[in-house]
Amino acid sequence: MSKKVLVSGGAGYIGSHVTVELIAAGYEVVVADNLSNCDLTCFEGVKKITGRDDIPFYQIDCCDYASVDKVFTEHKIDAVIHFAAFKAVGESVAEPIMYYRNNLVSFLNILEVAKNHGGCNVLFSSSATVYGEAEVLPVTEQTPRLPATSPYGNTKQMCEDILRDVVAATAASEGVVKGIALRYFNPIGAHPSALIGELPRGVPNNLVPFITQTAIGKRECLSIFGNDYPTADGTGVRDYIHVVDLAIGHLHALKKVCSGTGLNIYNLGTGNGYSVLEVLRAFEKACGHPIKFEIAPRRPGDIATCFSDPSKAKAE
Repeated sequence: MSKKVLVSGGAGYIGSHVTVELIAAGYEVVVADNLSNCDLTCFEGVKKITGRDDIPFYQIDCCDYASVDKVFTEHKIDAVIHFAAFKAVGESVAEPIMYYRNNLVSFLNILEVAKNHGGCNVLFSSSATVYGEAEVLPVTEQTPRLPATSPYGNTKQMCEDILRDVVAATAASEGVVKGIALRYFNPIGAHPSALIGELPRGVPNNLVPFITQTAIGKRECLSIFGNDYPTADGTGVRDYIHVVDLAIGHLHALKKVCSGTGLNIYNLGTGNGYSVLEVLRAFEKACGHPIKFEIAPRRPGDIATCFSDPSKAKAE
């Protein structure tokens, strides 16, 4: 079992929930985050949930090699769970250079530092976007990766390939790197304590923060991007997985990577697809009042439907 885990991007939405589960399972955790898409609210929530005020925190940019190296020098890191990436599909279409630089350089630095410090187990936060507009649903890990519909999706494909090559190259070396790529579908929800959740800076990129901010009056209206997709109600269909379930998936993956060889890949989803309007109606039912919405143009890079076959993760 890996003893000390670096969670890069650990102050963010998924990273904070994973940190809670790691600590509950007995791991030592080091958190690194540049706070570009969050503040310290979730990290403070993690400390309250876990009762731990002594979680090491580094406010660093993983694109800075020396900063990453400093963390590995000051701690014997056994595993890295890498979340430090930009993640908005539409923004990546508008700002491809920013996405390629951040998402690739940060991961390359993590891998190089890990190798130079004697090796490490690496869990990479990949995405269902690597499947593009899949011809057959649900998608399995054997579904061909299609050319990504956005620079964001491209960076996930590239990082999977980088991890595969590094794992293969270090297999017989002293600085062995073992790896798992977890292809997330659509994480939603929050910790039962309500002390941590999805709290993005600025305008949200994901559906549920848009809904919640509209429900409490912070936003006047919810924008639904496209109602002319070839789906039952015309809105996009996605596989929504609760963030705590996703976090628990990382615990199992961490155990798996320690005993595995080569690069292993797993879908993390529910296997069920729901439309944007279905999610909105469910939220209205839960909160007890209607939520104002309008139909907006499709966003660049979005696809009609994607949901998973998660049976491999369940079996292994």
